[in-house]
Amino acid sequence: MSGHEQYAVAVPKGYRVGPWEVRELLASGAFATVYAARRTGADDPAPGVPRTVALKFLPTGTRTPRQLHHLRELAEREVELLRRVQAPRLIRMYETLTVDDPEHPELDGATVLVLERAEQSLETFLERRPRPASGPAVLAQVAAGIRQLHHADWIHGDLKPANVLLMKDGSVRLADFNLAAELEGTHAYSPAFATPDFTPPELLWPEMDERGARIRPTADIWAFGVLAHLVLTGTYPLPGATTTARVDAATRYARGAEQLRLHPELPPVWREIVTDCLAPRHEERAALGSATLLRRVEAAAGTAPSPRLPRLRRRRRRPAILGAALAALMATALAVTYVIARDNGGDGLTYGYGRCPTGHVCFFSEQNGMGDMCRWKGDDPDWLAGAETCPWTRDDPVRSIFNNGDETTGQGGVAYYRGRDFTPVGEDVTRPNSRGRTGCTPQRVQGNLAGTYAPLSHRWIEHCGDGPTD
Repeated sequence: MSGHEQYAVAVPKGYRVGPWEVRELLASGAFATVYAARRTGADDPAPGVPRTVALKFLPTGTRTPRQLHHLRELAEREVELLRRVQAPRLIRMYETLTVDDPEHPELDGATVLVLERAEQSLETFLERRPRPASGPAVLAQVAAGIRQLHHADWIHGDLKPANVLLMKDGSVRLADFNLAAELEGTHAYSPAFATPDFTPPELLWPEMDERGARIRPTADIWAFGVLAHLVLTGTYPLPGATTTARVDAATRYARGAEQLRLHPELPPVWREIVTDCLAPRHEERAALGSATLLRRVEAAAGTAPSPRLPRLRRRRRRPAILGAALAALMATALAVTYVIARDNGGDGLTYGYGRCPTGHVCFFSEQNGMGDMCRWKGDDPDWLAGAETCPWTRDDPVRSIFNNGDETTGQGGVAYYRGRDFTPVGEDVTRPNSRGRTGCTPQRVQGNLAGTYAPLSHRWIEHCGDGPTD
């Protein structure tokens, strides 16, 4: 991108959209342009929304009716996914706006997504020399993002370095869901274009109908294989100095007339993963699947396993009459003092606890595992002093928690207290018989705290008990 005329949507610096003021250009592609923005005025943003964001402009403006229909479909795909699927490895959307500015027809009617602002893209990250050593850890988070999408029955459809974003804290987000597609059984429908270097052979020359090309989750598996090879070696796994040459090589490879050219520096464990991701036939990649891929990538990268994903509402099958054991389990779950991560008002599953490593309890400054995080493996009688501190809890409450404890320790719950040294502070009349605790979280449970909780100490215990407030 070298000239202003290549921007999908050219927006002048200082332009106002709702409460947001456009600042510098962050990125631009064929179908959208992203700008940094800051909130103007004295009013604070809504809870969880920072004062600096990224604004993604999806054009309408001066286009032909056919182009407008196509661009509108792309915008609707991205908005639909981000509204319904919120996960720690997907970029977060705070709101959507529509430009109302008849005096600027090139902007009038444009859809604007208000998104988390990233530090850089993986594409920029890979331009560093020497190649960053954190590549495997990045790939583990990308694999987690793919798993989260597939778990929610969505396919990314355009996974590539430009669509993988790195945040300031080093965490990874998948972004740009213009080509994302929701599964209808075993496949979905997507527009007939993507990035050729990351497109599986069966989609290089797809059969089309009025709904587009059929796409399966294995398209993301293939793209991850190409991405992993590129991150770890700086090269593509199929030969060719140009995209056209590599597409020809992929076509020959699918016919058995070409071999993968994996880089000799690719470690054996990664060589096996990349080879399986780049199986020439869809059926072979389907046998791998995103869940197995995630486990293998995390093992190869040496990162902590991701927590189990919550069930989606539409996948539940509840019996008409609950057995006694199941009823007791549900009563215990409902008795805890926070809301388990679940479908939120029909807008989609919300969870964001993937940063919490196995064996730890993690407390977060925002709901759904967002914001600042403090984590511990053992007890801590004073969060504000000692070797492990959580300074933001001095002034701000804990809004969500995840007990990702190790099942082999026998410590099934984490009790937390308002005072230091595991002591209560004041009397909480809403929580009788709480044994002085502010709360207690069973193992492998995650969720949002229902009140304004400000714990300053915690300890691991055998179990949270069966009291009505534990």
